[in-house]
This record gives sequence, structure tokens and C-alpha cells, in this order.
Amino acid sequence: MLLVSFGINFITYWNCDKIALAQYDAKYVSPQDVPELYDLVGKLCQNAKIPMPKLYVIPTDVPNAFATGRNVNHAAVAITEGLLSRLNKDELAGVISHELSHIRHHDTLIMTLAASIASAIGYIAQMAQWFTIFGGRDENGERMNPVALIVTIVLAPLAATLIQFALSRSREYMADASGAEISGKPLALASALEKLDNYAHHVVMPGAKPATSGLFIINPLSAVGGIENLFSTHPSTADRVKRLREIAARMH
Repeated sequence: MLLVSFGINFITYWNCDKIALAQYDAKYVSPQDVPELYDLVGKLCQNAKIPMPKLYVIPTDVPNAFATGRNVNHAAVAITEGLLSRLNKDELAGVISHELSHIRHHDTLIMTLAASIASAIGYIAQMAQWFTIFGGRDENGERMNPVALIVTIVLAPLAATLIQFALSRSREYMADASGAEISGKPLALASALEKLDNYAHHVVMPGAKPATSGLFIINPLSAVGGIENLFSTHPSTADRVKRLREIAARMH
């Protein structure tokens, strides 16, 4: 099951940029289309010491952004029209720096590995469930321990999922800190996060899906509601802003 899971997730990982960009109808933009944006991203890439990613624009007024791609040489940054129109230059630089940090630290690969392990545990739990339904017994012909089976079927995949989400949240914190370093403006990134979070809690981004919501700098499904902390791919925006303000204080 681990091999099957790795196989499925490897295919997704290898094509993650195409899948995510197509899902949100992102359009490639050239240096001739948006010269100021390319100039800004180019300077930030020099600070981050990574190659220039391809740039895409998502046709929606809801401000948000994500990075994808299997490595630094095959990376893409997608930003919404709303991000370009609603943020000032420093805030925009902060958001893009956050996404460049994800590229620099190979977060797509790390989260794919985490997803593979979580998926494998889920497959094994499903097999155990069917094994139980059809009268699972041990090598001595006796019924399996029901408590152990419950742990395998229910708690193991739940724990794996929680660990996966916790890892995702930790990578967001790291991308905030690294993005603040790349842009040199942690307070601008904090301001951008507050603006994006406010929009996300009032308007659901068109086409947003749970499977890809973790890619974005702010969860595009925040307005849907539900359990926000335990089962969230993102840390609370208030905590992120607090940490960025602490970084800014240390810088000065």
C-alpha cells in the first residue's frame, strides 16, 4: 500500500503545477504583459537565490496566491487579479516572497511525501476494515483483538492526517519567516495576511477545493467554516501576524 500510495502521489507531484494551474484557470503572463511584476519577482528571486519561476494570474477578485512545481527549476507562482489590485507594492512583495520560500525549501516534495504516508495508512486501515467484516482471525484461528482493530481502522489514519496537517502548518510558519527575510519587510507581509484573511472569511474563492486549498497563502475555503484549528492546513492568521511582528522587532 505504501508503494501504491507513493506511485499515485508521485504522478500528482510530477504534474502538480499543471493540475493546480488548470483547476484555477490560471493564465501564463509574460514579461511583456506585466513588466513591473516581473521586475519585482526577479529582484526577490535574487534575494532568495533561486531561478525565476513562471508567473500566472488567476481571474478572480479574491486576493490570494500559491506556488507549485516539482523543484526550483520547474516552479510556478500564481497570483489572483485581486492580489494585484488590492495590495500595495510592499505587501505584494511580502506575499510573493512567502511563495518563493515554499519553492526554495522544496515544500511541494515534502508535503507529497507526507501525503503518501498518510494515504498508505488510510489504505491499510481500509484493508483492515474489510478483513474484520469478513471475520478476520489470527494464525491460531482466534478472533482478532477488537480494540487493536479499532485503533488500526480509525485512530491510525486520523493520527496520520493530523500529523500531515501539523506539518503543513509548520511549513507555513517557516515560509512566513523566510519570506520576511527575502523581502526584508515582515510588517508588509503581516498586513497582507490580514487583508487576505479578511477577504477569505467573507468570500469563497471560485473553484477552490479542499485537496488544493493547502497550496494557498491563506485558506481559500475559510468562509465555509468548520473545525479551524485541528483540521486546518494553515495556522491562524493572528498567530502568523504576531510572529511576523516579533521578527520585525528583532530586525530593528
